[in-house]
Amino acid sequence: MKPVNLLITGAGGQGIILASDIIGETAIATGYDVKKTDTIGMAQRGGSVLSHMRIAQQVWSPLIRQGEVDLLLAFEKLEAARWASYLRPGGIAIVNNHALPPLSVSLGNARYPTDDEIKGILRQVTDQVYLIEGTERAKRLGNIRTLNIFMLGCASLFLPFKVNAWEESINRRLPEKVRQINLTAFNRGRKELKGVRISKG
Repeated sequence: MKPVNLLITGAGGQGIILASDIIGETAIATGYDVKKTDTIGMAQRGGSVLSHMRIAQQVWSPLIRQGEVDLLLAFEKLEAARWASYLRPGGIAIVNNHALPPLSVSLGNARYPTDDEIKGILRQVTDQVYLIEGTERAKRLGNIRTLNIFMLGCASLFLPFKVNAWEESINRRLPEKVRQINLTAFNRGRKELKGVRISKG
């Protein structure tokens, strides 16, 4: 497998750290080396959360340089735009179509960008942009907290791990009472990704 650089981002409370932990455990169980580092800042107040992950046969450092991210997994669309410059040209961006305006926007000191502006920022780097209705799909499943696992299902199509390895990691990390709904969310995410690509134009 070629080395894979992943950047996972979103807001506090969306389950970014658990998602990155599951990716790491799945990679290790499959025989790869993984390094990751998390930045949580004001996560408890809905602030930005960021996880750098590098997966390869051997990894020395978790930090990814600007312009070298292969896969950007964003649980919130402003965060996708914020970190778009880290994508390599032609990299993959999977973006949850959900807005959680930061405090500066809520106080009227800044403006939340439009969808077209966010897409435009991403399209400057890559045409492999997938806008996913993750939050809405998680609500329909009956548990908004399945969003992170749903997004992992989307990302899993671009990572060289078998479905059963993902499912085993999810089972290890989650309590028994929520395992089945999260496994359902994971598989729904895999199906959801198809047909939602935004063309560069």
